[in-house]
Amino acid sequence: MAVTRNMDPKKCPMPSQEPDVRNKNFDEVALGYTYEMAVQEARRCLNCPKKPCQSACPVQIDIPAFIGCVAQEDLEGAYRVLSASSALPAVCGRVCPQETQCESKCVRGIKGEPVAIGRLERFVADWHREHVREEIKAPESNGHRVAVIGAGPSGLTAAGDLAKMGYKVTIYEALHLAGGVLVYGIPEFRLPKAIVQKEIDGLKALGVDIETNMVIGKVLTIDELFEMGFEAVYIASGAGLPRFMNIPGESLKGVYSANEYLTRINLMKAYKEGSKTPIKKSHRVAVVGGGNVAMDAARSAKRLGAEEVYIVYRRGMEELPARKEEVEHAQEEGIIFKTLTNPVEVLGNEKGEVCGMRCVEMELGEPDASGRRRPIVKEGSEFVLDVDTMIMSIGTSPNPLIRSTTPGLETNRHGCIVTNGDDGLTSRPGVYAGGDAVTGAATVILAMGAGKHAAKAIDAYIKEKSA
Repeated sequence: MAVTRNMDPKKCPMPSQEPDVRNKNFDEVALGYTYEMAVQEARRCLNCPKKPCQSACPVQIDIPAFIGCVAQEDLEGAYRVLSASSALPAVCGRVCPQETQCESKCVRGIKGEPVAIGRLERFVADWHREHVREEIKAPESNGHRVAVIGAGPSGLTAAGDLAKMGYKVTIYEALHLAGGVLVYGIPEFRLPKAIVQKEIDGLKALGVDIETNMVIGKVLTIDELFEMGFEAVYIASGAGLPRFMNIPGESLKGVYSANEYLTRINLMKAYKEGSKTPIKKSHRVAVVGGGNVAMDAARSAKRLGAEEVYIVYRRGMEELPARKEEVEHAQEEGIIFKTLTNPVEVLGNEKGEVCGMRCVEMELGEPDASGRRRPIVKEGSEFVLDVDTMIMSIGTSPNPLIRSTTPGLETNRHGCIVTNGDDGLTSRPGVYAGGDAVTGAATVILAMGAGKHAAKAIDAYIKEKSA
């Protein structure tokens, strides 16, 4: 079928809820392309033979091939291309930072806007979920067993790839629900949890067992997993230990880590009436940090009824590490950005509750080790921000439980597990690791890429050992 190229220099806009409507509900903000929009956007792709977009994809999706199928209106063919490389296309189409990965290499972006690769990935995955009822069959067993620690994106990816190779995989998840950051961290308005559950159900159909409420290092150790007959272990336990600034007042009532705040909302459904895990009804909220998690926390606070929500960030708007789209959505929804600002003390009232935040203004000096200009305190700039809730979103690190209960497992000064960098092999034979447990907090797609590499390495290790 011959198709006519669409040479429009701009992407097809993504339909979405109006800002003053969506900032009062937890329904998904972006509504997705229609069939016609998706086909027209796909026809913007030049089908470059060298595939620069694919080279920037951590899981190496054949992007021109799947988009070419959409342009030809072969949506099932497009899904087959996607699912050959990605275990979670509906998730990645929503939360991947495509603008700094595949879309940053798109040739159409040289003289206009790149092809909307992420939006097309989401469209294809959603279309498949809504229109195709496929029966997933577990592959024939190869007689080998692998344990995966953590049911987040990296663990789910590794488990799925290994299951397709015939391995009997058991995932051990510390929380009561599988999904990791996909269910406890990313809000419903960015990633509906029914989509995550659908992907997990697909893994179960492949024969993957998921045991929840299993805290490895407490209930079982890695050594005990080997004693149970597992031939390899993949650690994908994430980076869920929140960091704080260690400033006066951080122990006051009304100070949350972003992890706790979002977990209460996303996993425990604190925003629903009658929730068993309620959350404070705030009037004025300060979220300290400038990443995607900070945007999620701020936008969630607004939806919970806060009158004023601030993003407090010590650098400028240009240095915000959050995705451009998330920053724009936050601004549209009424989030106030107080950049070049840093808190130095949390103020409390006689009840031990937050009643303000003492801050200083900053200015940018010379670049630091990260290449970004170092924030410097502006003399005499101290002021008090009137807030009753403070949410710390300045990063996370891996929980020390696994490393403290696994002799011989090498970690670095940040508590991250050290691997050989290629296939995730740790200092312990048969023990592999990937995702945030190795890199510290990073993106969903990078964690998935680590899971794919580790699955291949584990397969090779077990085959060699069994030969």
